[in-house]
Amino acid sequence: MGFCVMLPFNDEDEFSLFRYSRTMHQGNRTAISGFILLGLTVGSEQQLLLFTLFLCMYLVTMVGNSLIILAIITDTHLYSPMYFFLANLSFTDICFTTTTVPKMLADIQSQNPTISFVGCFTQMYFFMFLVDLDNFLLAAMAYDRYIAICHPLHYAALLSPKRCALLVVVPWVISNLVSVLHLSLLSRLPFCDQRVIPHFFCDLEPVLRLACSDTQINNLLILVVGGTVIFIPFVFILVSYALIGTAVLNVPSVKGKWKTFSTCGSHLSAVSLFYGSIVGVYFLPASSYSAERDKVAAIMYTVVTPMMNPFIYSLRNKDMKRALRRLLSKKSLICSW
Repeated sequence: MGFCVMLPFNDEDEFSLFRYSRTMHQGNRTAISGFILLGLTVGSEQQLLLFTLFLCMYLVTMVGNSLIILAIITDTHLYSPMYFFLANLSFTDICFTTTTVPKMLADIQSQNPTISFVGCFTQMYFFMFLVDLDNFLLAAMAYDRYIAICHPLHYAALLSPKRCALLVVVPWVISNLVSVLHLSLLSRLPFCDQRVIPHFFCDLEPVLRLACSDTQINNLLILVVGGTVIFIPFVFILVSYALIGTAVLNVPSVKGKWKTFSTCGSHLSAVSLFYGSIVGVYFLPASSYSAERDKVAAIMYTVVTPMMNPFIYSLRNKDMKRALRRLLSKKSLICSW
């Protein structure tokens, strides 16, 4: 029985990809060794522009987050829980965008955009692990702002080095367990001849749609476990900011209110970017599923958000801007020497 997959052929590149997927099965009834990533459907004349755009965004992400980490490590004025969590967030963002973007860049230039089963499952593991870790770190940063504003006299005790380490280590463990749980169930599923993933990386939902057997347990796991891992930190963030808002309203002067709440502006911006795109992919009704919508939302939280975080946290933070200026001036002196 020949391989057949119904895809809308909008351009020559997509049709070429379809023909490529057929040739992998002609005269051979055995299963292919991986998946075909459909990627971002653009014409051949737009590939160079798309490649250049995402390469620049990736480089900005790497440089920006690396500078944030170096500034925090080298400046003793930034040795505080808030910047400890920020350094971990920047490191997570570097790993997060590296999980998907280099493969996407290679596929844009490739005529055979395939990924092996091992490569696909490895990418999914790190992707799910880092998304959950990002989520927990944003919650830890909200807790830091809550303690700093609502309980400033107990800040050092409530956010001791040991407690800060726990707020990072525990999310690492939980995120790892959740990723392993998803992949252990996914690995038991058989996959049919249809191996085309309408995405630019191996995400859990598109891969599940290619399974030949019932995926009800997997979908239930996404809803219950995945929803819990995202929902609980998000509710924690909302409660933290509700308490922060109450505390700010009790500040007598308008200037004092603005100064107090402005310390949360960067974090709120990052939270809005992250959760807005996550909800757009995973928590809309299945009936409204759209591969193109998922791609746009995925680009937001895999490429745009990690790129924007260094700007959000540096441009709105005087201490961070001062530390970055010191760091860059040291680099300039070393280069000139």
